[in-house]
Amino acid sequence: MTARQQLLDAAAQRVLIFDGAFGTQIQNRKLTEGDYAGDLGLLADQKGNNDILALTRPDVIGDITRAYLDAGSDVVSTNTFSANRISQADYAAEGLVRDINVASGKLARALADEYAARDGKPRFVAGAIGPTNKTLSLSPDVEDPGYREITFDDLVAVYREQAAALVEGGVDFILIETVFDTLNAKAGIMAVKQLERETGRDIPLMISMTLTDLSGRNLSGHTVEAFWYAVRHAKPLTIGLNCSFGAEQLRPHVKVLSQIADTLLMIYPNAGLPNELGEYDELPDTTAGLVKDWADHGQVNILGGCCGSSPAHIAAIARAVAKSEPRAVPSPEPAMRLAGLEPFTVAA
Repeated sequence: MTARQQLLDAAAQRVLIFDGAFGTQIQNRKLTEGDYAGDLGLLADQKGNNDILALTRPDVIGDITRAYLDAGSDVVSTNTFSANRISQADYAAEGLVRDINVASGKLARALADEYAARDGKPRFVAGAIGPTNKTLSLSPDVEDPGYREITFDDLVAVYREQAAALVEGGVDFILIETVFDTLNAKAGIMAVKQLERETGRDIPLMISMTLTDLSGRNLSGHTVEAFWYAVRHAKPLTIGLNCSFGAEQLRPHVKVLSQIADTLLMIYPNAGLPNELGEYDELPDTTAGLVKDWADHGQVNILGGCCGSSPAHIAAIARAVAKSEPRAVPSPEPAMRLAGLEPFTVAA
């Protein structure tokens, strides 16, 4: 049975659990430049390059992944949010993109398989692909609105390199996450579809949007509904929201997406809003209580955490929704549904 079908079967039985943040967990370990740099001999400081730890301190990434599996995660992600050629260029590590992603994929795969072998319950690996620090929809130069730092085809190639390495490392799905620019997401989708054609295999997509304001838009201006119509053609295995806000702020947007998306819904909010020091104070039981409300109203299929969340948050969420019924995927009436910045539906 394929990983796609296994996930669909499991999600029909219960609310599944995703993992939580890697960044804050890594920060808690107070690693040094030497931990990050290892013996790779790169020509730039590596401290803060969390992705490269798959090569220099795989034990740290393994410990964090294992903690999330112990907390009840059915799906774990690779620590590869910035493991792309654009982001790694900041650390003079762009030549190690394949190595980082393959290593991170293999690490997560081995742990997922270890836990599945223990109890016979499948565990899944999502290969995480972040948005990079470039945007296709907006100009970085206020005096030249038409200027772009990168072309669509260039970004497709960047994403394809990362996705190919993640697949080589053994991931089940490609997770295009924290989407602030819908056109960037489309480049990621194109990259995975190209990879599917070249490899002759199914590579399920997970897509997760991030909001930039409480009105429910991403940076490129799309509403949650418009974003869904813009990526629905890719037939993602999951669609969802992550980052930016805590569960309390995401509540109305989760409700909207749950009603219109004819696929699984995966939501992983931050642990509340950051305090004046940029730290997250929301306690695990508070986060769990907020997301349980979504589950109790049949609005979600997979729940996890983003910035500030910890294994304790994931364990609390798993306990809170253990008896909740999973969301029934809706079957919308056929219609032409289009997306500019706002959704537009042409009635039959």
